[in-house]
Amino acid sequence: MAALRVAVPVLSLLLGLCLEPAAAAAPLVIWHGMGDSCCNPLSMGYVQKLVEKKIPGIYVLSLKIGSSLIQDMENSFFMNVNDQVREVCSQLAADPHLKGGYNAMGFSQGGQFLRAVAQRCPSPAMLNLISVGGQHQGSVYGFPRCPGESSHICDWIRKTLDLGAYTKAVQEHLVQAEYWHDPLKEEDYRKNSIFLADINQERGINETYKKNLMALKKFVMVKFLNDTMVDPPVSEWFGFYKSGQAKETVPLQETSLYKEDRLGLQEMDKAGKLVFLGVKGDHLHFSEEWFDTTILPFLQ
Repeated sequence: MAALRVAVPVLSLLLGLCLEPAAAAAPLVIWHGMGDSCCNPLSMGYVQKLVEKKIPGIYVLSLKIGSSLIQDMENSFFMNVNDQVREVCSQLAADPHLKGGYNAMGFSQGGQFLRAVAQRCPSPAMLNLISVGGQHQGSVYGFPRCPGESSHICDWIRKTLDLGAYTKAVQEHLVQAEYWHDPLKEEDYRKNSIFLADINQERGINETYKKNLMALKKFVMVKFLNDTMVDPPVSEWFGFYKSGQAKETVPLQETSLYKEDRLGLQEMDKAGKLVFLGVKGDHLHFSEEWFDTTILPFLQ
């Protein structure tokens, strides 16, 4: 009988371990791109449903900036990015589902905006950042192809950027100007860019930005190999044009940002925290199969 009295608790413990539910996936925060909205059934709504279907029980927050879907779309063109980031940081801090940490996935400009969130707002903690076509060194020379039904808006944006991307009025009220990086006007960019030059440490080193970004487990960057919207496409992997010209590009590892390790990317790279993924197709064009096999593992 003595042996039985020992075996029963052990058996109960083993059964308890077998019946214990699997750990829930971390919540996911999504930020859409230019001309899109949080819940478009053909874009972010589709992605949200796809993730929820593949990872049952996951909490997904698709960010909406404004009180309506129309306002959310308009803000992707005309609301100061720094104000947008502050708004998102407040949303995340107030969401009880995120207090234990979350994964983030940004599409196009939403990718770099979520990087700003990682650098500026460490609580709640961002665990992994997935940037799908995000322009981390900026973009330049207009929009060869305009998203959705926004062609008239993009025509106006092109003219405005040509007139003065780095003027105070344009910088403060036009989103695309805030990550406009002209390799022929590097000094103007460093001096007057109110968003991208700040988060890329172009005017000095903010050690908090560096520390917060380095806290990520993984920073995943997806580049579209046939991209016709982002110029240069290598910006999606944190590369850019060689300074002073707009033909030859260099990868992240050959930029001063990396060599001086102003954001901690060199250290993250050596630690295996940077993931560079390429996918065939134009900007934000990917298959469900590719998403399932390549992106979902970072969320599970």
